[in-house]
Amino acid sequence: MITIKKVIWISASVLVVIMLLLSYSTIKKHFAMKKIKEIQTEKKAKNMEEPSTEGNEDNEEVEENEEEKEEETVSADNSLKDYLTDKFNKAMKRIFKNDIKITAIGDSLTQGVGDEEDNGGYVGILEDTINKDNDLVEIDNFGKRGNRTDQLIDRMEEPEIKESLEEADIILITIGANDIMQIFKENFTDLDMNQFETGQNNYENRLHEIFSDLESMNSRADIYLVGFYNPFSEHFPDIEELEVIIENWNELGEDITDEYDQVSYIPTNSLFEDTSTKFLSDDNFHPNHMGYERMAKQVLEYIVNEGEPDEEKT
Repeated sequence: MITIKKVIWISASVLVVIMLLLSYSTIKKHFAMKKIKEIQTEKKAKNMEEPSTEGNEDNEEVEENEEEKEEETVSADNSLKDYLTDKFNKAMKRIFKNDIKITAIGDSLTQGVGDEEDNGGYVGILEDTINKDNDLVEIDNFGKRGNRTDQLIDRMEEPEIKESLEEADIILITIGANDIMQIFKENFTDLDMNQFETGQNNYENRLHEIFSDLESMNSRADIYLVGFYNPFSEHFPDIEELEVIIENWNELGEDITDEYDQVSYIPTNSLFEDTSTKFLSDDNFHPNHMGYERMAKQVLEYIVNEGEPDEEKT
């Protein structure tokens, strides 16, 4: 049970963590630059003591290493884009004969909130990379920050969204995280696991309604439910209840997708487990551009493999 005492402690801790993280980036850059200057000073002093020819060779080697690192960074970025484009082109040739349409619906993860490059998150990354050389795919993005399952059901009946869903070859969905957040907000002073179990039952019923409505609208589209992750794992690793809630809701989503012929589940929780690299934005909740790149790659792997993970990773 999540007690009131623990809720208060979590709240206070969140505030402290947010304040610390706001200055974290600046502090990190400051010390990184300081360290670089110290290393450069040491190397200059060493070069002055050694013969000039050897010093030049050392400098050239350092410059070459720095250039190699820059090239590795650039190639890493380009390799992702090349991977996305190449993989999707292969899928297009194997599965589709004509241009296709993708419709993305759901919450802030679909909208792309947190993407510091303002590129529309994982949906925008997919669109840019797939259409880099040719306009192969038309993508409609109807993600809306804060959307819950009940709100998505209503929005699916809006004429523009409904028409796009009816015409889509692929439908991508991110939904559920705000259903959990609503339980936190409404029961903040009296929170326990029973409330999440009740909320989970409601979530289950609404997911069934969403998938049934989509299959009624469009009997040929491939539908993908993109799972969500635990944004609190880095800062509150000792609060096991948070991870349990995320895992239970994701498992439920995956189980429900198995009941529908057109629907597949795409997990994302493991993509954000590496806390040594910053994959979250400055709000410490939504992915940053790197995080969305990982999501885009994961989504594409499942599309290419028709609802299954990349065989190379299994």
